[in-house]
Amino acid sequence: MTSTKKNVRAIAMDLLVTIEKNQSYSNLLLNSTIEKNQLSAVDVGLLTELTYGTLQRRMALDFYLTPFIKDNKKLANWIHHLLRLTLYQMIYLDRIPDRAAIYEAVEIAKERGHKGIASLVNGVLRNIQRQGLPSLNDVSDPIERLALETSHPLWLVSRWVNQFGYDKTREMCEINLTAPMQTARINLTKISRDECVALLEEDGFQIEKSPVIPEAIRALKGNLASTIAFNYGMFTIQDESSMLAAYALGAREDEYILDACAAPGGKSTHIAEKMNNTGEVISVDLHQHKVRLINDNAKRLGLTNIITSVADSRHLQEKFKLESFDRILLDAPCSGLGVMRRKPDMKYTKTEQDIERLSSIQQTLLESVTPLLKKGGILVYSTCTVDKGENEHTVKTFLENHPEFEGDTTFKSRMPEAIQPLITGYDLQIFPQDIGSDGFYIAVLKKA
Repeated sequence: MTSTKKNVRAIAMDLLVTIEKNQSYSNLLLNSTIEKNQLSAVDVGLLTELTYGTLQRRMALDFYLTPFIKDNKKLANWIHHLLRLTLYQMIYLDRIPDRAAIYEAVEIAKERGHKGIASLVNGVLRNIQRQGLPSLNDVSDPIERLALETSHPLWLVSRWVNQFGYDKTREMCEINLTAPMQTARINLTKISRDECVALLEEDGFQIEKSPVIPEAIRALKGNLASTIAFNYGMFTIQDESSMLAAYALGAREDEYILDACAAPGGKSTHIAEKMNNTGEVISVDLHQHKVRLINDNAKRLGLTNIITSVADSRHLQEKFKLESFDRILLDAPCSGLGVMRRKPDMKYTKTEQDIERLSSIQQTLLESVTPLLKKGGILVYSTCTVDKGENEHTVKTFLENHPEFEGDTTFKSRMPEAIQPLITGYDLQIFPQDIGSDGFYIAVLKKA
């Protein structure tokens, strides 16, 4: 075992401690850690797998560990993370032999603690190796068992089962444990999808054309953001689900469009590209540094029809004329339950109260931006979550209070063909298992 291998495990352990302590986003922290430690590609792969894997499976790992550490309730936090991390390797990673994983854990424990801790870690792991794991089949309640098996909090699994049924929930929880795909949207104002694929394949990338979205590609290997084609604005990294928002909006050339919660600009730039760099897309976000991201993206993509503004979308009536926009996209702040594969730590920090709080913010935003829409205009409300409270119910409440709006059932015809069978009325819930993308919700409303 080389020292960097051990290093990678120690780094993973520190990352897990920090993520839990600061409730910081795992994806951002992981990227900065990789840069700081200048890791090789192999080590980056292992670090990513160890960190995300251990986070993804935390509840199951704790279930397996509990009987073996029950007399040591007062273990320091890092020891818990070290045990989870090592058990994760023993259970889920075939290519690392148990004895190697245990040896590394004991070495880290010696370095971080003292001999006593090292022998405790060794004892717990050897015991598990000898006696085998406790069985999840002993958990009789199917919802509780599903929660443990897939490491999703019980309140959330119960809520989903109530809303969508057991089978859909099970599929969703299982796919949430898998690694997300990197997908990108080709900037058709600069290059065709075929040309871009050819360029990337020359660079050694394995690319698959999206079977769902005509301008999307999937990268089976490698990081697309590190390419020259990316720097030259030939594409944007974006999930396929969120590409559907621009389709639903259906902006035409020379229209005047509002994107009310726009950062980092994925949907704004998509709308601008679909309008062929004509008209105006007003992209608003609350934070200066986030608006800078929209500007950077627009510049890189060569789009001149985006105008950004730092503002609170709850007060836009002071900035813009009433009934002035042809179409409005409100991609509302939400619990983000649809993107758990990218941010597995969020499973353990979100609460049911968060959903209720967000639902009222979403109502307020709808109330604030809709007076800016022209008569006959289109409003798209979208979120990257899977929850009726934030999605269907938010929209239903809005429609009940606003007779001048109705659901736009014609939006189905604007959507990519592969998505049309999933649409029955004026809205659409994409589950992560539907097309392998993020969970996402879209409702399309029309002003009379």
